[in-house]
Amino acid sequence: MARQGAGQATRRDPIRLRDMKGLGPRSEEWLALVGIHTPDALRAADPFALYARLRTEVPGFNLNGLYALISAIEGRSWIEVKRARRTEILLRLEQMGLAPR
Repeated sequence: MARQGAGQATRRDPIRLRDMKGLGPRSEEWLALVGIHTPDALRAADPFALYARLRTEVPGFNLNGLYALISAIEGRSWIEVKRARRTEILLRLEQMGLAPR
């Protein structure tokens, strides 16, 4: 579907999860394990709740995976997300009891 905002060029929304920024075929498989099958479903989900579920479903799922989820939702590079929001993300994970060691 094409989407156009005020002052923005028309762009095409990704149809598959793997076409979202920062995601690929493996991410798409992992998200299917927790019931996320479309970009709209991912955008509607809480990335922190998904991170908690994916940690139990996918051995080795880590903080970079959370950065990738957030980057896909926000449509920017996971490195940008990490640089701009790292402290906020780590504090939220601490509150959830999920902070990396």
